[in-house]
Amino acid sequence: MVKLAIPTIDGRVDNHFGHCAYYSVLTVSDDGKLGAVERVDSPQGCGCKSNMAQVLQAKGVTLMLAGNMGEGALKKLTEHGIAVIRGCSGTLEEVLDAYVKGELKDSAEACDHHDCPSGGNESVIFKIDSKL
Repeated sequence: MVKLAIPTIDGRVDNHFGHCAYYSVLTVSDDGKLGAVERVDSPQGCGCKSNMAQVLQAKGVTLMLAGNMGEGALKKLTEHGIAVIRGCSGTLEEVLDAYVKGELKDSAEACDHHDCPSGGNESVIFKIDSKL
């Protein structure tokens, strides 16, 4: 079982970790079945300066599937035992499906400043099958 978090806005992956509307915290069984889903509201301001990594760690989150984030947020999450896969996009269902199928890889790209104007749209690291 894994507990993962996805920065979310309107049921989709938010392109920037620190500016998302909320986090969707999902429990996924070892056989890929979705269990509990929880909404965790995002604090106002920058994600790297908030206590969000501590909050997610306390909830048992060990993996973040994100659009993009700055190096500060990445460092804070990893310091709290949360692995990060950047470059995700699409609906929560699409991203979860790609994760279960093993199709996600970290883009290794990060915003190098706050208020990233690109929103991390430079890299899409998996293709969504239109039949989903």
